[in-house]
Amino acid sequence: MKGSSRRAPQRKTSEAISAGGVIVRPGTRGLEIILVGRSKARTWGLPKGTPDGQESLSETAIREVREETGVLPHIVDSLGSIEYYFTARSTRIHKRVHYFLMEPAGGDLSLHDEEYDLVEWVPIDDAVDRLTYPNEASIARRARDRVLGPLADNVAAGEG
Repeated sequence: MKGSSRRAPQRKTSEAISAGGVIVRPGTRGLEIILVGRSKARTWGLPKGTPDGQESLSETAIREVREETGVLPHIVDSLGSIEYYFTARSTRIHKRVHYFLMEPAGGDLSLHDEEYDLVEWVPIDDAVDRLTYPNEASIARRARDRVLGPLADNVAAGEG
């Protein structure tokens, strides 16, 4: 039809927020963090989730990390946030995930819930390479740099 303009149907949009953490500990092979994964989907990520009710971001991060990893975390510092878009049920969702640097204060990996079938302590540089999404890898690197300080790049390169 000449002169008519057709518009694509408007897609619904929504905002979503989550919080999670990078649990760090010294290990036999250097600094380690916990990754969560799904063997069927072959994905690896950092533990995170959505607030329940009026939970604060830090309360959400502690609960979600404990549920998904079995480890009771203690928050050390904020690591900032990442954001991304995805589509679910024809709605475009803008998601922001706030991450915290954490250390283990109890618990055990064997106590994790069923959301992920893979939960492992991984040397941090291996974890950065294993993480499925680059924005989560940047959070893991930020945690490494925060813990190791200005020597982080030298330690990661095996020079430290």
